[in-house]
Amino acid sequence: MYRSPRITLDQWAAFQAVVEEGSFAGAAERLNKSQSSISYAVAKLNEQLPAPVLQLQGRKAVLTDEGHVMYRRATLLLKQAGETEDVANMIASGLESEVTLAVDGLMEPTMLVPVLEQFSRDFPSTRLRILETQLSGTVEMLLEKKADLVIGGQVPVGYLGTPVDSCRMIPVAHPEHPLFNRENGDAINDYELRSWRQIVLRDTGIRRNQDAGWLGSEQRWTVSHFSTAVKVLKAGLGFAFLPQSWIEEELNHGLLKMLPLAWGAERHLTLYLMVAATDAAGPATRALADIIVANCPSQSLTD
Repeated sequence: MYRSPRITLDQWAAFQAVVEEGSFAGAAERLNKSQSSISYAVAKLNEQLPAPVLQLQGRKAVLTDEGHVMYRRATLLLKQAGETEDVANMIASGLESEVTLAVDGLMEPTMLVPVLEQFSRDFPSTRLRILETQLSGTVEMLLEKKADLVIGGQVPVGYLGTPVDSCRMIPVAHPEHPLFNRENGDAINDYELRSWRQIVLRDTGIRRNQDAGWLGSEQRWTVSHFSTAVKVLKAGLGFAFLPQSWIEEELNHGLLKMLPLAWGAERHLTLYLMVAATDAAGPATRALADIIVANCPSQSLTD
């Protein structure tokens, strides 16, 4: 059963101000109220609570043991009340309460860290939902309007994409994989690769099913994320085409090694930022798109 609070937010605000300013006079100046009104609010608060939260020692108000606990709770309560008002103002101004960003697994996550930091500073009251997708699942997020912004390697017909990242897909395996120990030592062709187990990435799409980098290998293991593929490769259980940005550390420490393919075969992909509904995009969505573009790894992508 709901019970209306007996203590008002103004009383809690007066209590908080007295604690933080160290005096009733300082609290009155901070809240732009008379000192008598602050004193009355705190005195009333002490009466309404089971135990007093402030005691006077000379001219100074000192927290009681109970007051220390209630000060922390009051601070949280006032913060939440302020955030609630901010959300109301945000909604009234047309600012979204939530923005959804779908990101293809080809993008190395650390690229987004500065983006998230700036968005958090600029839009602290807007929730951000990040969906990790793969292959056609990324496109579906865009076509079905399940995300406001999408970062992926395919730009569907009817949409525009802004290049924001490049991805170099290279063939790798454990340094002791038999592919590195062939007698002739020549470069490996695609026919030879088909006789070895390939680790491929599962498509998160529902309408279409693709496997990233599948050469038609007789043996094939499918995983849901590049991080899983890396663990399988480090165990020496196959080869795979992986984004170089995901495995720089493993390559530098000799945990994985690039396969010497014939003609230096590899794949270069461009990742694009796409907006699901350009005309309907709210200010937070547009701002997030601008922040992502501003944090492109290389401006040369758009030159």
